[in-house]
Amino acid sequence: MHNTKVFTMPFAKVYPLYITKVERKWRTKSELDEVIMWLTGYDEAWLARVIESQTDFETFFAEAPHLNPARTLITGTICGYRIEDMEDGLMREIRYMDKLVDELAKGKKMEKVLRG
Repeated sequence: MHNTKVFTMPFAKVYPLYITKVERKWRTKSELDEVIMWLTGYDEAWLARVIESQTDFETFFAEAPHLNPARTLITGTICGYRIEDMEDGLMREIRYMDKLVDELAKGKKMEKVLRG
């Protein structure tokens, strides 16, 4: 899995797709933001700046204030790959976020999504 093109993609380009995905399943933007903030340690203002400045995924994760240590509890498959078997750190971080968004959109309780 060496798709480094996604590393240079602006987070702001994917964020609206995440919103659409969760809202289609009756979840909210604020729930999505809560999941992203749980994973990365960003707060609302910082997340807004990241989106406005067109920060790419590589920088988004490199500058994350505090990657949640509980993120390693996120397991399973995404796009046909087992998250826990991924070697590339950045791709694994991106897939952690994708998995959380999927779980939110599938209606999982927030405490389960956030590994509470």
